[in-house]
Amino acid sequence: MVLIDLYVKQNKSISEIAKIDQCNYVTIYDQLKRLEVPIQRHLKLRNNNKRNDVIVPKRRSAHLAEFFGVMLGDGHLSPTQVTVSLGTKDEYADFLVKLFKKVFSIEAKVMVNGRKYKTVYFGSTEAVRWLRSQGLVSNKVRAQVSIPEWIFEKTTYSRAALRGLLDTDGSIYLLASGRMQVSFCNHSLPLLVSVRRLFECLDFHPSRVSGYNVFLTRKAEIGRLYREVGFNNLKHRKRYKKFVKEFCWGGRVAITLDCKSSALVAS
Repeated sequence: MVLIDLYVKQNKSISEIAKIDQCNYVTIYDQLKRLEVPIQRHLKLRNNNKRNDVIVPKRRSAHLAEFFGVMLGDGHLSPTQVTVSLGTKDEYADFLVKLFKKVFSIEAKVMVNGRKYKTVYFGSTEAVRWLRSQGLVSNKVRAQVSIPEWIFEKTTYSRAALRGLLDTDGSIYLLASGRMQVSFCNHSLPLLVSVRRLFECLDFHPSRVSGYNVFLTRKAEIGRLYREVGFNNLKHRKRYKKFVKEFCWGGRVAITLDCKSSALVAS
């Protein structure tokens, strides 16, 4: 029978067969039981998001470092999924789909909720287990996570990770004085400390940790940050260029990663 061929020989799951036959899961399940075909969920490639199209990275790279920066910013690990919740950073979703593809050879999906907020995600228990083994966690604040040490080993890794952090938790705006300001904000103290260290490794001069923030305030360093680190979040890139062109002719400039609870600090 076609059903037995699909389930046993082609090793498709009940859900996959239901989509092919355009019927519901229960119908296929009942048919298999009537035919006395053993239900073998553990053998299906996509059982609990097991899949054979995810390639766990075999070596470190700038792409992987940027991915870690993104995950430390807006990422989340469930037992079966890798998720980045973007909120209003919708222009960034297309880039993340490409980044996921480069790192895991996977076609990530984009979900849009009723408020038009986007979430980029893919399911893979293998990828989740590997990412946990590399230091990522489900709750960054509860675990008080920090940047993995290997990211500090190469300048290319450090720049890429910092870019991922800025792109996800970042906002660029003007103070009442007309100066740009940006702060890195996070409720994980070890992450704040390690982000400050990351800036210093790249020869920047960040502020001390203040509340939940680390600030960069030197105008010349803001320009160098844009040139050497840059943004893959198109919204950040547009705002930076707009502010430089229209407002920043003289005074000092600061860059910050946004946090709703962050206090603005004048430089």
